[in-house]
Amino acid sequence: MREISRLLKLSRNTVRRILRHADAAAQDAVPFDAATRDRLEAAFARVGGNAVRIQQILADEHALVLPYSTLTRWLRQAGLRTPPQRAGEYHFAPGEEMQHDTSPHRVRIGGNTVKAQCASLVLAYSRRIFVQYYPRFTRFEAKHFLLEAARFMDGVCPLCVIDNTSVILARGSGPDAVMAPEMAAFAAALGFQFRAHAIGHHDRKGRVERPFFWVETNFLAGREFTDFDDLNHQLLRWCREIANAKPKRVLGMSPEAAYVIEKPHLQPLPAALPPVYEVFERIVDLHGFVSVDTVRYSVPERLLAKPVTVYKYAGQIRIVHRGAEIAVHPRLLGVRDGRSVLPDHHRIPSRTPRAPVLEEQLLAGQCALLDRYAAALKQRAYGRGARALRRLLELKRSYPPAPFLAAVEQALKYGLFDLGRLETLILKCVAGDFFALDLPDDSDA
Repeated sequence: MREISRLLKLSRNTVRRILRHADAAAQDAVPFDAATRDRLEAAFARVGGNAVRIQQILADEHALVLPYSTLTRWLRQAGLRTPPQRAGEYHFAPGEEMQHDTSPHRVRIGGNTVKAQCASLVLAYSRRIFVQYYPRFTRFEAKHFLLEAARFMDGVCPLCVIDNTSVILARGSGPDAVMAPEMAAFAAALGFQFRAHAIGHHDRKGRVERPFFWVETNFLAGREFTDFDDLNHQLLRWCREIANAKPKRVLGMSPEAAYVIEKPHLQPLPAALPPVYEVFERIVDLHGFVSVDTVRYSVPERLLAKPVTVYKYAGQIRIVHRGAEIAVHPRLLGVRDGRSVLPDHHRIPSRTPRAPVLEEQLLAGQCALLDRYAAALKQRAYGRGARALRRLLELKRSYPPAPFLAAVEQALKYGLFDLGRLETLILKCVAGDFFALDLPDDSDA
């Protein structure tokens, strides 16, 4: 445009005006008559209002090539597309309101991609944010998160806007919503109350909606975590060093700087904060465990089949029996069908070696050859080998030592452990000593 203005020696505004008139003339080159309007409405109905597909259909099927701006102008003239409406804004005074919401995200933990619930709370004025992840988000996790968020903010606003989640609501929605009594009591203990926005009015808590996309695309991108503790530890540092330290154009400062202005207007926290825990009654199973959220925690063996009280905290599992604490386990998060065993709970039964049978004792220590044969015989015999060793001892006592040991040596050499055949070998060795029979000649007979 500068080159055209220099060559024609016209101002750039004049060149712009001439070009604008040329674009308008080109747009009017295709008449927007009744036939074109019918084609436009038919294509609009076919693709559900997608302007890009309407442009392609008109070009392919009707040879009607239109600029995108002309197409959108015709859609507005035909009443098929309404012009965009100006969006409103919400303005909040310091300490007036905070907003809370959750969103499911895919997170890399321990080398696996798992689904985790991202919980966030934002101060509406300063936009200071606090974010944490949980394997699931029930009322127990909601109370723990709100307590940690109140500590992080070092105060609360008197009003907390939420959506119509059943985690906090008991029934109803929007202005008619009734909060669950335990959640309303917990909020009152911290100094605020919940308010649910009308269904479909998500912009009412826009302060907390937009940061979820930022957390997912900035914090989670390229990061892996060992467990949920590591995930939340890194996320807390990200909130302090990046999310709350980055200047925002709408504020003209960072959320941390705006928080300095808002802090004096927050409701101070009570001196005694409400504890967050759940209580379960369990019977110790015969394996010495109690189960909480599909995870088994060990209990001393003396309490098998006895009732215990289990206290579930955010990071611990405490087990109590008759008023005495008997075990404290670290709570396993994001683990299904896991086990936590403390060192002194389940003793490994020690098996003391049984004394050798009497026959083995009587055979041992007399001859190295006999000891090796007896050990090999015991290894091949059933059970402790008492029956076979008893038979071997009888053979030893029944026959002379020399033929007996000669037969044992020959049996050990050839792997012969049939005691009946061993006795046959012994008899062959002693036949000449005990039964030296000289057969008479035929003439003497």
